[in-house]
Amino acid sequence: MRKWTPALAVAALVVPIAMASVTPAAPAAQAATAYPPGGPDQTPVMGWSGWSFLREAENEAAVEGEARALVSTGLSSVGYRYVNIDDGWYQCPGPQGPNVDKYGRWVVNAANYPSVGSDNGIKALAAYVHRLGLKFGIYETAGISEQAVKRNTRILGTRYTADEIATTRPQNNYNCGGMVEINYSKPGAQAYVDSVVDELASWGVDYVKLDGITNSNGPDIRAWQAAIHHSHRPMVLDTTQGSFTIKLAPTLKKYSNQWEFDPDIEINGPDEGSANACNAPPFTGCLSVFPLTSYIHWSDRFNGVADWQPYGGPGGFNDYDSIEVGDGSKDSGMSLAASESQLSLWSLGSAPLILGSDLTKSVTNAYGTSAGLTPRDRSLLMNRQVIEVDQDAIDASRIADVGKPGRGAGDQVFAKVERRGDGIVGLFNTTTKLSSAPVSISTTAAAMGLPPDPHGYLVQDLWGDRSVVVGGHAWFRISSAGVITATVPPEGVALYRIIPLR
Repeated sequence: MRKWTPALAVAALVVPIAMASVTPAAPAAQAATAYPPGGPDQTPVMGWSGWSFLREAENEAAVEGEARALVSTGLSSVGYRYVNIDDGWYQCPGPQGPNVDKYGRWVVNAANYPSVGSDNGIKALAAYVHRLGLKFGIYETAGISEQAVKRNTRILGTRYTADEIATTRPQNNYNCGGMVEINYSKPGAQAYVDSVVDELASWGVDYVKLDGITNSNGPDIRAWQAAIHHSHRPMVLDTTQGSFTIKLAPTLKKYSNQWEFDPDIEINGPDEGSANACNAPPFTGCLSVFPLTSYIHWSDRFNGVADWQPYGGPGGFNDYDSIEVGDGSKDSGMSLAASESQLSLWSLGSAPLILGSDLTKSVTNAYGTSAGLTPRDRSLLMNRQVIEVDQDAIDASRIADVGKPGRGAGDQVFAKVERRGDGIVGLFNTTTKLSSAPVSISTTAAAMGLPPDPHGYLVQDLWGDRSVVVGGHAWFRISSAGVITATVPPEGVALYRIIPLR
C-alpha cells in the first residue's frame, strides 16, 4: 500500500544543497499546562465527529452506525473512543433562535433523534454509545436563545428569568441564529449555564463542543467550565471559533480542555461560501461535500502549530480541526503523502485526533455517497507509533521554516523531546506540485534539543517499513554527528523517533 519510503542518509553522507536550515528558534522541550477542573483527559482526545460528512443529515441511525464501526474496525482499540454529534441535534425553527423548554434550554430534534421509552433521543443515543464502551459528545453555542428571552423563561432553581440575564448583543449560532449574549454580572447567569450543563450530564454527555467563540467570549468559557465542575460529571470542554486570536490563549489554557483556533478544515464542496445551503433540506447548492479537504486548504496549520505551541500541554490541547483521512484520496482530497503529513503534524502538535470521515462501508445522504473507510487509510489511522507521538501531550516546536507552506517549494521541520528523552522530528516537503521531484531535507539531533552522544543515535521511521530490528522495532543507526536526512515527496513527510544510544 505504501508508495514511497523516506531515504535516511547516515551522517557520513554529504548533505544536499536543498536541505532546510535547522538553526532552532527555541528548544523543543515544553512545560506542562495546568489541568482545568472537570476535564477528564490528560492526553489529546481521539474519536469521531459527524460534521465533515453527515452535517445536518446526522441522525440517530447514522451515528449509531459510525459508533459500531469505531469498534468493528478496531479503531477504538487504539484510542478512538469519542462519538461526537454536531450542529442540528436541537430544534431550529428559524432566525428567532432554537426552541427552548420551560427553563430556556434547547429542545431535542426528535425527528432525527426519537425518544426511546422515557428517554429523549440524545439520552438514548448516549446510552447506546456507552454500551459500546465509547464516550459521547455534543454541540452547543454560547449565549441564550432569543425565544427564552421573549418568553421570559425561568432559570431552574432560582427566582430569576431569562430576560434578566440577557443582553441584546448577538452570539454566533450557525444553524438558527437567534442567540444573544449572557451578562455574567447578573444574578442567575451562572445558574442558567449550570442548568444547561446539568441537563447534559443527566443525558450522559462526556464532551461539549462550544462553538462560535470570539475574543469577547472569555466569560462564557469560564462559566461553562464552572458549570462542568458543578455538574460533578467529567466532560471535555472543546472551545471552537467563531474567530478568536492568540489573545484568548491564557483564558483557553486555564478553563478549556482543547481549542480550535483556525477556520474549518473542510472545503465544503462546490458550494463553499453559499451561506446555509448545507444546513437544511433540500440542501440546494450543496450536492456534495467531497472532497472534504485538501493539503493546500489546511497548510495554514503549519503556522498555527508554531504560533500556538506555548499553550498546549496535559489537560489543554491545541486543536487543528478534524482528521480527514479515512475514505481514500478521492473523498478526502489528499494523496497518501498528504494524509501522512496531516496525521504527522497533528501528532507532533499533540492535537485531538477527531475523525471526520465515514467509518462504515459507505453512507449515502443528501451530500453524496462516501467511499467508506479504506484499508489503506485504516492502516494509517491505526499506526500505534504515530498515535504514541500524539498522546505524549507535548507540543512540537518549529525548528526550520524554508519557503511558504502550500505556495510552491518549501520545507518545514518540527521537533519535540519526550519526557523519557526520545526526540521526535517531522521533515515536511510543503511543495504542492505533485509532479515535482522529491527533495532532501535535513536536521540534526542537536537542533532538536537532544544531548550529544558519542555512541550515536537510533532512528525509527514511524511511517516506514525498513527491517533493521533492535528490540523488536525497525531502527536505523546514525553516527554521533546526529545528522538526519530524508528524501521527501511533494506534500509528504518523514516522521522519525530519535534515541541517543546511551
